[in-house]
Amino acid sequence: MAAPDRPSTPGASPRPGNSPVRPGASLIDPQTLMRIKSLQVRARVAVEGFIKGLHRSPFHGFSVEFSEYREYTPGDDPRHLDWRLFARSDRYYVKRYEDETNLRCYLVLDTSRSMGYRSGAYSKSDYARTAAATIAYFLTLQRDLVGLLEFEDRITEYIPPRYRPGHLRRLMAALEREPQGKATNLAEPLEQIAATVRKRGLIVLISDLLAPTDALRSRLGYLRTRGHDVIVLRVLDPAEVRFAFESPAMFRDVESGRELYVDPETARGEYLRRFGAHAAEIERTCVDLGIEYESITTDRPLELVLFDLLKARLRRARRPGRRAAPGQGGRR
Repeated sequence: MAAPDRPSTPGASPRPGNSPVRPGASLIDPQTLMRIKSLQVRARVAVEGFIKGLHRSPFHGFSVEFSEYREYTPGDDPRHLDWRLFARSDRYYVKRYEDETNLRCYLVLDTSRSMGYRSGAYSKSDYARTAAATIAYFLTLQRDLVGLLEFEDRITEYIPPRYRPGHLRRLMAALEREPQGKATNLAEPLEQIAATVRKRGLIVLISDLLAPTDALRSRLGYLRTRGHDVIVLRVLDPAEVRFAFESPAMFRDVESGRELYVDPETARGEYLRRFGAHAAEIERTCVDLGIEYESITTDRPLELVLFDLLKARLRRARRPGRRAAPGQGGRR
């Protein structure tokens, strides 16, 4: 997005009526969370808030889709014993779940220059890196394998998925580093990612997706044909969505550096029309490819990002005829 020299700051307010959190649950204001200097502490606080929101919830991690029975072995959780089957067979069986084995997750993070835009105290990049850290922290608690790919016009960082001592610290250290912020080129990095990520798993793409949709469709389609599950988390600044500028100003393209004088009153209608058409095309692309899609603004509490991820996983798991998610395997 072209950024004004003096951007106005729209009020930060979570979307009412769109929260899966139980009534009365308190959410952490992202502005307050972002004041925490340590990224890992930020992630821990968000995850703890998320877990509190799951109190007495039917969601217990991602292992929620029943698949089959297997015989009980010492160490299995007795809560999963099927007592009706025991009454019929006089043998102990537990319910087995499709996502019972370790998830292999690749966090794919856009660190291009457009992600540096901010209309308030923190940028899309700050928010996206915190979201990635929060997801990594949560999955590590579940003993899942988590990796990281950062990209600008190419892949700049690749940490393979692991679950081992010190791995989370390595992920956090990579996310703590301030990105260089070069121009966006989604096509080439996504193609590189498809070639780099050989073991199938869950790919979570975190980006503002301010790029032509044709390239996005072909490259995301390539990821799907390689057998990956894909979830797209689109991160936007509220000012980009609402175009809540009032006074004429010089707007500067954060990637090309080009400046343009804009009167918001005359430009707002056309901007919102084009922005909405681009957003609709992205969503249509994801639907066509069987990709879960969530659009998030940087005033959305981080706990809800985890809810978005969990809901997306559950929607995929409940689709008729779906087999177990690819890339599920033991820890390496």
